[in-house]
Amino acid sequence: MKGILVFGVLMALIGCGSIDAQHRQLDWWERMTLYQIYPRSYQDSNGDGVGDLKGITSRLHHLVDAGVDAFWLSPIYKSPMADFGYDIADFRNIDPIFGTLDDFDQLVRTAHDLGLKVLMDLVPNHSSDEHEWFQRSLRNETPYADFYTWHPGTVVNGERVRPNNWVSVFGGPAWTWRDERQAWYLHQFDPKQPDLNYRNEHLVQEIKDVFVYWMDRGTDGFRVDAVPHLFEIESLIDEPLSGLTDIPTNYSYTVHDYTTNLEEVYDMVGQWVQVLKDYSDRSNSTRIMMIEAYTNISCTMRFHEIGAQFSFNFGFIENIDESATALDIKQKVIDNWLDNLPPQSTPNWVIGNHDKNRVASRFVPELVDALNMVNHLLPGVGVTYYGEEIGMEDRWISWNDTQDPQGCGATPETFEDYSRDPARTPMQWDATTAAGFSTTDKTWLPVNDNYRTLNLAAQKEADVSHFKVYQAILKLKKEAVIQHGTVNVKLLNKNVLAFSRELEGSGEVIVVANMVNRTEKISLNAFSGLPDTLTVSIASIHSSLTAGTEVSKSSFEISGMAGLVLRSGADALTSSLVLTLITVLLAYFRY
Repeated sequence: MKGILVFGVLMALIGCGSIDAQHRQLDWWERMTLYQIYPRSYQDSNGDGVGDLKGITSRLHHLVDAGVDAFWLSPIYKSPMADFGYDIADFRNIDPIFGTLDDFDQLVRTAHDLGLKVLMDLVPNHSSDEHEWFQRSLRNETPYADFYTWHPGTVVNGERVRPNNWVSVFGGPAWTWRDERQAWYLHQFDPKQPDLNYRNEHLVQEIKDVFVYWMDRGTDGFRVDAVPHLFEIESLIDEPLSGLTDIPTNYSYTVHDYTTNLEEVYDMVGQWVQVLKDYSDRSNSTRIMMIEAYTNISCTMRFHEIGAQFSFNFGFIENIDESATALDIKQKVIDNWLDNLPPQSTPNWVIGNHDKNRVASRFVPELVDALNMVNHLLPGVGVTYYGEEIGMEDRWISWNDTQDPQGCGATPETFEDYSRDPARTPMQWDATTAAGFSTTDKTWLPVNDNYRTLNLAAQKEADVSHFKVYQAILKLKKEAVIQHGTVNVKLLNKNVLAFSRELEGSGEVIVVANMVNRTEKISLNAFSGLPDTLTVSIASIHSSLTAGTEVSKSSFEISGMAGLVLRSGADALTSSLVLTLITVLLAYFRY
């Protein structure tokens, strides 16, 4: 009876425009808000100062409260942590610092019970040099001898030298000598991260089995790391010089035509896509593959063409900086992506991750809300790096702040290697010890000093806050006009960007972002068909216009650094009421 009641009410609400029966049902990933968790920094459950799986499980209700649909975990595999887990010593186990396989299974069960999808970070380009495969390859054991790329090098003036001039992404030669094998091994990243050799069929099958292993444990998909580096040219010839630098140990010294984006990369990813597709068909639940590829736009789009659900869009991270104008965002981020996206592909938008300065620090704190609006209300998938929902800021670290907790291998002389850490500080939950992240104040990285005022608990209590704006954005994202509507991007002037989301039977949604720190007088007459008066539906916390304020489409002022979401008055009210009713009814049906 309860189900019949809910179904009947939902069908009635279709006529109100909040559900669009004329459009195909989107798969779960096509409409998702994806949230990146950096496990070391999310929640510590045992007081050792390092985040762990039990801690993450205890905080999953926050994601539901925020409106997030899925989350992915940066690497949690067994690892010596030479590169904070991106050097994997066992692809089928959890590092003790994070917990156990049982802890992972409980995390997945809890997430699924809450309606959340769980995705993992997989690093298939290389392993740790402590991996069993590498140790057995070092001993030249079959079939592991060629799981990695070995070469004896050449003899020049009586000295054995490296096979070629290839340079590591992290700087220095891409080859390291091992006496045990009397050969050099290839590593496109750190020497403790030897590259796997995908021309070995046994290795190929091992990695395919890794995908299946984690799907069997309930994983809903994978973010696949460093994909362009999977293959290198077989002849191992020198790469051409770039002319950008005279320093042969600098990664920019050569043009990487022979070590990235080879044709075999796309074939291998296509094979992995098929593994996930076959598994999805058997289980009747889509498993997805997301590609991390810092490469040019044409190479990036090829991953869409071969069947990966998407390749991460790093336009906000790579193509613009703090000096970005509205024109830069339109041309270098939005147009560049949408104009090159293959037909029927789902766009995605990323404004932050664990390797880049946080949005509030890379730009300015006042722009957090506007950029979250743009990130999540453009078509497709919006990605949030943990803490961006409350506007967390970088915290620069000195050696005295850390003393290398948990033995990550840093020394005072090498601490500069950990310069990515400002964006990895612990999540700021509240104003208690260690911002509620841990029961100890000796955390693996120090909490940002501003945690007493900038934290989730305070923002939930405040009348207006970044978090409440974020909740409103994600609530709107679930409406049909955002999930199915067209997009039309305009420059209102050189400083103000706007775009409309439109769907027949639904009122238009207009998103406006002012990129400069001064009030701008603007008009929305560039968008045809709008009513004369619009209502502010969502406003950034520093905006002089607040939710419920009416503005004229022909002329109004937007505060400096402000973001606004505008709707027609009736549509703003109806959509809000309808979505609230749907949320309540679905919750009633669930329980």
